[in-house]
Amino acid sequence: MAESMQGLHRSHRCTEVSGANIGETVTVMGWVQKRRNLGSLIFVDLRDRSGILQLVFDEESIGTEGFEKAGSLRSEYVIAVEGTVQKRAAAVNENLKTGDIEVIATSLRILSEAQTPPFQIEENSKTSEDIRLKYRYLDLRRPDIQSKLMLRSKLLTKMREFMANEGFLEIETPILCRSTPEGARDYLVPSRIHNGNFYALPQSPQLYKQLLMASGYDRYFQIARCFRDEDLRADRQPEFTQADMELSFVDMEDVIDVNERLLKYVFKECIGLDVQIPFQRMPWQEAMDRFGSDKPDTRFGMELHDVSEVVKGCGFGVFTGALADGGSVRGINVEGQAAMPRKKIDKLVEHAKGCGAKGLAYLCINEDGTYKSSFSKFMTVEELDNLVKAMEGKPGDLLLFAADKNKIVWNVLNALRLLLGEELGLIDHSKFNFLWVTEFPLLEWSDEEDRFMAMHHPFTMPMEEDWKNIDSDPGSVRAKAYDIVLNGTELGGGSVRIHQDDIQEKMFQVLGISNEVAHEKFGYLLDAFSYGVPPHAGLAFGVDRMVMHMTGTENIRDVIAFPKVKDASDLMTKAPGTVDPAQLEELGIAIVAPQEEEVEE
Repeated sequence: MAESMQGLHRSHRCTEVSGANIGETVTVMGWVQKRRNLGSLIFVDLRDRSGILQLVFDEESIGTEGFEKAGSLRSEYVIAVEGTVQKRAAAVNENLKTGDIEVIATSLRILSEAQTPPFQIEENSKTSEDIRLKYRYLDLRRPDIQSKLMLRSKLLTKMREFMANEGFLEIETPILCRSTPEGARDYLVPSRIHNGNFYALPQSPQLYKQLLMASGYDRYFQIARCFRDEDLRADRQPEFTQADMELSFVDMEDVIDVNERLLKYVFKECIGLDVQIPFQRMPWQEAMDRFGSDKPDTRFGMELHDVSEVVKGCGFGVFTGALADGGSVRGINVEGQAAMPRKKIDKLVEHAKGCGAKGLAYLCINEDGTYKSSFSKFMTVEELDNLVKAMEGKPGDLLLFAADKNKIVWNVLNALRLLLGEELGLIDHSKFNFLWVTEFPLLEWSDEEDRFMAMHHPFTMPMEEDWKNIDSDPGSVRAKAYDIVLNGTELGGGSVRIHQDDIQEKMFQVLGISNEVAHEKFGYLLDAFSYGVPPHAGLAFGVDRMVMHMTGTENIRDVIAFPKVKDASDLMTKAPGTVDPAQLEELGIAIVAPQEEEVEE
C-alpha cells in the first residue's frame, strides 16, 4: 500500500550526501535499484537522477515493523527514508560517488510499489531498442540516458547565457505556419475554422527570423522546434531542435566569429573541451574534390585523387565512357591493404553499388611492384604506371576507383572512405575536428524538376563577383553560405540573406518561380522588405547532433527524451494513430484508402 509524503521533505539527492554529512540526519527519496537481505541487515541501493546511495536497515534502528517493511522492497519501488549518515562499515565502493558512506535508516515510507520491469534499469542495456522505446519512461531511468539528457539541458542553458551576453533577444516564432515550396515535405495541420485550408509545421523559423530583422530586433535567438516529413537516418528525426539565430548589419565574417566563440564556450562549459579557434575553412569545391563530401571527416587521410586526365586515352571503356558522358574518374589509396582478401574487396564493390555506382575498379600493388587488377588487361604497363603514380601508390597499397557522373563518384568514394576509415581503425575518436565549409553553389540542377533548385533556400545571397554569370552559367554562381562541420557531421548551416529587391526577383526567376507565385507564397516577406530591411545573415545549429557528439553516442534517439523510430512512429504512445470519424467530419476531411494494384493472372 502506497504511503503519503505528508510531513516529509527531501533534504538531499542521493549523491548530494557526502562525508561532510557524517553524523547528520538526512531524508532521501528515490527508486530501489537493488536490495540485499543478509538476515540481520538489509542493504538497499537507492537511485535518483544524481546517482546511487547505500541504505542500511537493521531492526534496532528502524524497529521490527520498519525492518519487515524493508524486507518487502523490490526493484523500482519508490521510497522515502530518513536516517543518519555514517562511514561505511564494510569495504568502500570506489565506483560510486557515495561509495565511502551509507545511511542507517530510522524510518521508511513506501511511496509507490512497482511491477517487475520488462528489463533491468542499468547502464548500457543490452535489451533491444524497440522494447526500451516501448517502455521509454523506464528507459529514461537508466543513468546513461539521464546523463545525456542532463548534459543536453546544460548545453541549452549555456547557449542562452552566451547569446544573452552577446546581445541576442530570445523570441519565439509560430509553430502553425503557411506551407512554402522549395524544401522537404511539410507536416500539414488542417484548420477547422478555415475549412479546406491547412497550416504547416515549420521546417525552420527562416522567414520569421528574417521578418524580425526587418522589424529592427537586430539580434534574434531561439531554441526552436522544427519538423520535416522525410525519410529518417541515424542522425535525423521528424521533429528536432535547432539553436536558431539571425543578425543584422553583418556579413559572413561576423556570423562565423560569434559562432566560433559560442562553440568554444559551450564545449568548455559542458564537457571541459578546449576548442581552438579560428576553425579551419574549406571551399565547397575543395571539400568535394578532396573528400567527396560537403561535410568531410578530416580526422584521417585517404583523400580522393582525380585521375581523369591520366586515363582519358586508355583502353578501359568504363573509364573513357564516364569521361565521354561528362563525368570523372577518381580513386582512393587504401594504404597497406594490397593483400585484402578478394571476398572483402567484393563486399566493397557491393557497398559501392549500394551507393549508386555501377561497379568498382581496383588495383593491388604487390610487394614486388607488380599489379593485380580488375582492369589491367585493358591498359598498357605505362598507363598503369602513370595511374599508380597519380594515386601516390606504393608496394602494398590497394587502389579503388569509381567512374561516373561527379555526384555519384563523390558519393561512392566518400562512403568507401568512411567505411574503410572505421574498419581499419584510422579514425581517432578522441578528436573534435571543426571545419567551416564555404562557397557553396548557389543552385543545383534537379533532373526530376528539370530546373535549377536553390541548394540552401531562395533567400541566400550570391557572391557578388559571380552574380554576373547568373544568366550565362547559373551553376557556376557561388553562394554566401557556410556550414559548420564536426567530425563528418553537419552541425549547422547558414548564409547571408538577399535584402535587395532586384537580386531577389532575379533569384525567383532563375528558380522558375513567377512573380505572381512568389507573392502568393512569400508576399508578406517581400512586402516587409519594401519598407526598409537591413543586410542580415544567420545560422542554425542542430542541437540533437551537437549533444550526440558531446556524449559520444551514434544514436540520435539517445539524446531525445521521447524520440520516433525509423518509420516516424512512437512505439510508446503508438503515434501516429487513427482519430474519431467525427473529428474528420468537423475538419471536412475524408480518408481515401490507397487503391490496390491489380494483379495479372
